Amino acid sequence: MPELEKQPESDISPPESVQKLPDISVQIDREQEQRLLWKLDLHIVPILFLVYFCAFLDRINLGNALIQGIVEELDLTRPGDINLALLIFFVPYILLEVPSNIVLKRVAPSTWLTILTFLFGVVTVCEGLVTSFRELVVCRFFLGVFEAGLFPGFIYLMSMYYKRHEFQRRFAVLFTSGLVAGAAGGLLAYSLTKLDGVGGLSGWRWIFIVEGLMSIGVSLFTKFAIVDWPCTATFLTEEERIMVALRLEEDIGPAKMDRLDRKAFHRILKDRKIYIAAVSYFTISISGYSTALFNPTILHQFGYTSSQSQVQSIPIYAAAGVAAACAGYFSDRIRHRWSFVMFGCLLSGIGYVLLLCQKHLSFISKHMALFMVNIGVYTAQPIVIVWLLNNLAGHYKRAFGSAVQISFGNISGIVVSIMFNPDEAPHFKIGYSIALASTIICASLCTGFMYMLRRENKKRDRGDRDYRLGLDQMELDNLGDDYPDFRFTK
Repeated sequence: MPELEKQPESDISPPESVQKLPDISVQIDREQEQRLLWKLDLHIVPILFLVYFCAFLDRINLGNALIQGIVEELDLTRPGDINLALLIFFVPYILLEVPSNIVLKRVAPSTWLTILTFLFGVVTVCEGLVTSFRELVVCRFFLGVFEAGLFPGFIYLMSMYYKRHEFQRRFAVLFTSGLVAGAAGGLLAYSLTKLDGVGGLSGWRWIFIVEGLMSIGVSLFTKFAIVDWPCTATFLTEEERIMVALRLEEDIGPAKMDRLDRKAFHRILKDRKIYIAAVSYFTISISGYSTALFNPTILHQFGYTSSQSQVQSIPIYAAAGVAAACAGYFSDRIRHRWSFVMFGCLLSGIGYVLLLCQKHLSFISKHMALFMVNIGVYTAQPIVIVWLLNNLAGHYKRAFGSAVQISFGNISGIVVSIMFNPDEAPHFKIGYSIALASTIICASLCTGFMYMLRRENKKRDRGDRDYRLGLDQMELDNLGDDYPDFRFTK
């Protein structure tokens, strides 16, 4: 077989079709395909899981530090201090996600993601050394800068290896790394605060320092562990690279978008799917960030001590992780998304109703409500992300659409940062009410999204979009999911 020519790192772009690979016919049998999938899973998912685990741990550890002495030592007693420290992270995190995906197209993923991992680790260590509120805010800002490109980059990279109905279960595993970080964050924080006084440093400082050093340590081998685009993936044989491209071609057919010309850009901008999915992700993420940032605080208000709050968050995250993984598996298995989102929103909504009524509930009922909220949110949230990606064809449209969705969704982090006012503890009526309303809105939007996709599929089945086949060949080859033969996932 002829040898694939490796592109220079500065000009690496992911392949959209087999046309970019050598003209070799590879017959795929299912046994061969399963071996390839196992190989992809072992090389792609574990390292991305580990990096996102570190990133999420570094993002939420301020929530653990808030009940371990940082408030008193840095005098975060002025109204809004804590909210600003949480909120400032999301400003660059939102603004830089789309630009980061653009950089990812020009720089090898292994290089770009390694740089980001090293830098957010350094910033986290610096958080453990701050001496004032101002320094804390600066560190949180730069943490947002360097974490911005990770999540949309991971989604984009994984989508270039897996078929649409293989992706959800893999993404669910990646997504649960945040839940593992939430659980481990509580346990680590509980353990690290026992270092109080070591080196003359308070226990909460060791939370940032040790977790930041963990991220730096991981970055030392990510360059060699994170995969690049399929056409340059060194862990694949030439035949396997072609097989990856053929599988994607088989999945989406001739629906491609290899060029970002004016017509293609216009098609991307006017696609309602991107904006509906972005708002859906924004609303469900309000619940997601509420639990990620404030679970320890909410548990503390239930009557647990600071240390007990950290430990009690572990089974909640564990249950949510199992639910997310199961939902991802069965959603792929039956090739259906909407019902799983509805189940998650319903369960989460019931949980928030119970939390709003907690004054009249037993301790066990309040605890059960928190379980319901977390399980519901983390069932629905990853499916909302992949659902959009399943319905976008063309690597330019996927890169732009997924980054817009994640960026807009992360505005919810700003909203959540000001939702839970300490003065409202322990009932947090405003926070729980907003979270409940956002869950209802998410369910409504996703229902409309499902009916819109179903209606469009019926139009294509009737041939109502076949007129597009009369377009000139250059435009026809760049339609993305507007290609008449493309069918949407409901």
